[in-house]
Amino acid sequence: MTDAERAEVRPAMPVPAWLLRRGRRPQAYCHREILDDVRYLADNGVKWTAMPVDFPYRRALYDFFRRRRSYDYVRELYERLRRSARERSGRSAEPGAAIIDSQSVDASETVGEDSRGYDGGTSRDGRKSQILTDTEGLLLEVTVTTADVHDSKAAPALLETFMDQPGRLLRLVWVDSAYQGPAPAKAFARHGVRIEIVRRSDGQRGFVVLARRWVVERTLSRLARSRRLNRDHERRPDHHRQMVWWAAVIRLSRRLAADAPRWPEKRSGRLPRARA
Repeated sequence: MTDAERAEVRPAMPVPAWLLRRGRRPQAYCHREILDDVRYLADNGVKWTAMPVDFPYRRALYDFFRRRRSYDYVRELYERLRRSARERSGRSAEPGAAIIDSQSVDASETVGEDSRGYDGGTSRDGRKSQILTDTEGLLLEVTVTTADVHDSKAAPALLETFMDQPGRLLRLVWVDSAYQGPAPAKAFARHGVRIEIVRRSDGQRGFVVLARRWVVERTLSRLARSRRLNRDHERRPDHHRQMVWWAAVIRLSRRLAADAPRWPEKRSGRLPRARA
């Protein structure tokens, strides 16, 4: 993170338990440094065992990632940044409309047979991420399933996960034709959310930019810039979900800072890292 990003992210960070006198030991490493190191892994797609030698011990980095996954730390951090971004643009903190789409990725040999499937539509053998975004493309929720789960079956769980949080104002969701059917309609109606299907016009061929749907597709392409998401290497689906949140935090923190530098800055006597 640059200093500008750090200034945006730091006020939104959930406070560690040890600072609130709720047990846990203080971290042995600089919090900013260890955040940068996990972001480096998500953005560059390296293995935990292949992290640069000048980083903290890889087990310490993995334990940091695992603890944050247990408490949904990164999701909470992103939600706070998202609310700040929406308020700066003159919108309410919680959206009233959203868009849903999915993306399947191939799984590596580290993904077990019990958590992968084959998506015939995209010819992918792996997992599928269902994402919900607001009308600006900011991530609202993500769930991960095997790739063979149809979108209409995965959408209710995605909506339930999002709407279970207090203060939600969602009333309208745009979807493609894969989400039509009684199961999603019933789940959405239970929360008072209306579904609107965006279809291609008759006779259209090739690539066509569709209203509303292009926003969520743009978000998926931006998340895919983080190489850890281009192929699923995670043994557990919830770890892949966390990587999606880490990738989203990288994009949003850079947007808030309006600064995406090509080279890391010097700070506190530490030399810039070499680019991979």
